[in-house]
Amino acid sequence: MKLTLAVDQGNGPVEVTTNLYVIVQYERKYKRRASDMANGIGYEDLLFLAYESCKLHGVTVPVVFDDFIKRTVPIDVISEETENPTPGEQISES
Repeated sequence: MKLTLAVDQGNGPVEVTTNLYVIVQYERKYKRRASDMANGIGYEDLLFLAYESCKLHGVTVPVVFDDFIKRTVPIDVISEETENPTPGEQISES
């Protein structure tokens, strides 16, 4: 799963994108599989993904996650992509 999020900590929105590292961090922290988010995603889930993505993209964030939550105004999902490998070559049955 790859999300592009618009995050605004009060200075205007910044777009960040999740990657595999961010998803694994999410799974480790919340002891949930990323695939569980298909059934619904909460604001804390989105904010954690945004927080970790901001850190990776060099966006300054508070050290404490809860302080990030306090500073962030509503977050928007810009796009969502499923990270599937490129389909391989088709093998014909003869």
